Amino acid sequence: MPNEQATGARVAATTPQLPAFTPTYAWYVVGVLMFAYIVSFIDRLILGLLVQPIKADLGVSDTQIGLLAGVGFALFYTVMGVPLARLADSRNRKWLIIAGITLWSAMTAASAFASSFTGLLIARIGVGVGEATLTPAATSMIVDYFARDRVARALGVYAMGIYLGAGVALLAGSVVVQAVTGSGPVTIAGLGTFNAWQLAFLLAALPGALVVAMMLTVREPQRTEHSGAVAANQGEAAPPLREVLAFIGRNRRLLGAHCFGYGALGTAVTAYLVWAPEMLRRAYEIPIAQAALIYGGLLVTLGTFGPYLGGWWAQRAAASGHADAELRVSVIATALVTPLLATAPLMPSITLATIALAPVVLLLAVPQGLAPTVLQLIAPNRLRGQVLSAFMLVAVLAAYLVGPTAVPLLAKGVFGSDQELDRALALLCGVLVPLGSLSLAYARKPYRELMIAGGRTG
Repeated sequence: MPNEQATGARVAATTPQLPAFTPTYAWYVVGVLMFAYIVSFIDRLILGLLVQPIKADLGVSDTQIGLLAGVGFALFYTVMGVPLARLADSRNRKWLIIAGITLWSAMTAASAFASSFTGLLIARIGVGVGEATLTPAATSMIVDYFARDRVARALGVYAMGIYLGAGVALLAGSVVVQAVTGSGPVTIAGLGTFNAWQLAFLLAALPGALVVAMMLTVREPQRTEHSGAVAANQGEAAPPLREVLAFIGRNRRLLGAHCFGYGALGTAVTAYLVWAPEMLRRAYEIPIAQAALIYGGLLVTLGTFGPYLGGWWAQRAAASGHADAELRVSVIATALVTPLLATAPLMPSITLATIALAPVVLLLAVPQGLAPTVLQLIAPNRLRGQVLSAFMLVAVLAAYLVGPTAVPLLAKGVFGSDQELDRALALLCGVLVPLGSLSLAYARKPYRELMIAGGRTG
């Protein structure tokens, strides 16, 4: 230990100090990273709006659509996140993100050329690998721009990209669907002839170029610990994997409960993001474009506000002396949303369903920025990306494996019809989220103790 401290002191003493960033510039970087997150979710979720035409053209089933949205994306998104996070913990995070954006945008465009389930699956795998670079590197960068009392809010703003991206995908996608409904294939000079769903993938890939241009204006921040000291891993290789495993082992109660709790919540969020528009279409017999406008509108408004509300709420709780502020807020939000999850999809009319879904979208969004905040606050700088990638490997993979595939399986297997997506969503989310809330409550004590011991109480 003394040798490690001495090494850290030498590195801190010899590492040139980078210019201090103004608060305005720091928030600008958050905005750029949030925009990248928005685009990633557009590329990730556009598939959910194209279920019917893809099924018709490629002859795939609801379960295969669930696999494309779940396993095809999430397996490689989470597994590749581990080695990529090691790079994020030791190398230039800005250029890692730029490389990832380039890859996922190219693979989104490649989805337009798929002529089979296998071809589309390969393209979705490529999207997952590219997007695996973003969150570990982005959240690590954001923490290096802000003091502890601003981290939850900054990461909450970044997490707003989930809902802005999902909402924009649905709203813009609904416009595209309406524009091409009833029209024949579209021919693009030099590229070929495309059906409506293929054209949607091409359009979704275009914003990636703008994100790359914006990322070129971002400066890599100096790595610091939460105390403000310069981190000891400036330009060093990533720490040995055993160091990551040792950290996880020392904090197994906290990290295990955190992983299960936020993983259960993430499963509910993913299930809704993938299946809510199609559920509304089938349950209330409305056009998919109308369903997308309804749910997309809720995501862009209440969903986008949710992570910011969560960050603001946690900041206020921390200022009031709650060392476990992030988990405290998450437990309250999940407890409030639980009864709504079991009833909102079962409303007798589309109007009542829309009204009931509004608080569901808001409350499910509140903890989205708090899950990475907890991990970034407890992990040393040299382990931040890898600890987050371990969470993503378990919790996010489970969310994408279970959420998109369990809904159609429950509809068919338990309720006897593909049309019963509403009851399947109510059952899945009505069970998982309260279990997740209990798990997060179990994590509060070790988190509180760790934050107090580290002097990171606001």
